[in-house]
Amino acid sequence: MTQTSVAAPTQNAFASGQLPRGTTWMVLGAALVLSFIAFWLLQQGGATEDFNIVGAVFVGAVLYIIAIYVISMLVESRRKAKDRLVTALVTGAFIVALLPLISLVFTVLTNGLARFDIEFFTNSMRNVVGEGGGAVHAIVGTLLMTGTATLISVPIGLLTSIYLVEYGRGPLARAITFFVDVMTGIPSIVAGLFAYSIFALIFGPGTRLGIAGAVALSVLMIPVVVRSSEDMLRLVPNELREAAFALGVPKWLTILKVVLPTSIAGITTGIMLAVARVIGETAPLLVAAGFTNNLNYNMFEGRMQSLPVMVYNQYVSQGTDAQAYLDRAWAGALTLILIVMILNLGGRLIAKIFAPKTGR
Repeated sequence: MTQTSVAAPTQNAFASGQLPRGTTWMVLGAALVLSFIAFWLLQQGGATEDFNIVGAVFVGAVLYIIAIYVISMLVESRRKAKDRLVTALVTGAFIVALLPLISLVFTVLTNGLARFDIEFFTNSMRNVVGEGGGAVHAIVGTLLMTGTATLISVPIGLLTSIYLVEYGRGPLARAITFFVDVMTGIPSIVAGLFAYSIFALIFGPGTRLGIAGAVALSVLMIPVVVRSSEDMLRLVPNELREAAFALGVPKWLTILKVVLPTSIAGITTGIMLAVARVIGETAPLLVAAGFTNNLNYNMFEGRMQSLPVMVYNQYVSQGTDAQAYLDRAWAGALTLILIVMILNLGGRLIAKIFAPKTGR
């Protein structure tokens, strides 16, 4: 016996008094496209010197709010239109909050791509005056000093947070919490002076080393790692610890096998935020590590260049060919942003790999 299937009648979404699925995104995209076209025409007509991306996004967000409300009023009910208006206002506020980031990325991209070439990543600034040269010495210095600071800060910060959450009781824990709060507010230049003074006492005045820059960065990283890791460890349910204790698992093994794996995703994110916090620091590295135009791989010998310091030097010490120095500064800023982005993506990948599988 064969059964014949009857096709369901196609329902017209507009006739049913409801906007089709995806209308919100289509209206948002259309509003942004119209706004971008309008600002492009203004630029072509000479009304504005450059393309104003911030204005285009802002006007697009306003057009979206108005359009989605009007369309919903025409197709749906007044009550539904008010709901969509409030949702659009929240979405528009989010877009407006992103405007500084959009402007920053757009400006750095448009200005930094001029020197974003092979020469920039393979040459240093040794014996270079005017055009040419690169930032390989600054990139190497940034990676070495930030990596060393991470190696110093993560074990100290993570163990401190474990102590505060799992063992810390009484005046010692309160004192550690107080000093961590104080360290969180330390100006970066003070961290640089602290590291410089330590190495000046050991090796003599005027000593500037890559390891001193790493110590200065670690002073800034440790409180961030402690705070972020402490918050993540406190989120681990006590039931997991009690279940492990009930099975006879010692406390140190419970922390190692239960608590840390459960919170590893949040801890990794906190560490990545701490790295992103210090990798763009200029003042402490200028004081503790100094600056040089030579490539230096040795953290314990000679001055070491970093990308933020290089960008600063290229901007404030423009030679006769000022545009060449500005192009290198913008390219250095773009490289710094890309390094932070790659580190964040790597951190998220690591957190996803090592996060406990819940089976959901």
